[in-house]
Amino acid sequence: MRLVADAEAAIARRGRFRVTKSVGSSDHATLTQLCYAYAMQGFSIGEAALRTGWSPRMLRYLERARLIVPPRTASGYRQYGFRELSQLRSLRELRRRFAVEIAEVAFAARLEREPDLRAAVRSWLAGPSVTPDWVDWEQRKQERLLAA
Repeated sequence: MRLVADAEAAIARRGRFRVTKSVGSSDHATLTQLCYAYAMQGFSIGEAALRTGWSPRMLRYLERARLIVPPRTASGYRQYGFRELSQLRSLRELRRRFAVEIAEVAFAARLEREPDLRAAVRSWLAGPSVTPDWVDWEQRKQERLLAA
């Protein structure tokens, strides 16, 4: 039970706790619950940066770009849970695998969030649907000049 008390104390002060010896099944279940409780508290921006390899500044940028938005405490601190840490790791892998920049991923996310922007980009990519009359007139004029 001393092991469980040490784990509870480490969680209370948000410190690191490492099990260095085997524990019984009842202690293991208790430690598992404590680890789950610690995970539910979330990690600070500094802890998240250490665990993922991103800098705290980049984590703030990713939040401004609305790529990874961690929940906040009542006092306004960011709390990175396992979901956000997983997203950060997968973002790094996505960038490496497809050689894309953060700005490109952010724009793709905006396309997903904003239907008007998505429609405008699709329309632009499709090209003009109707050729303006003056273009037809100019084309016929050039054809007549070439025929003469």
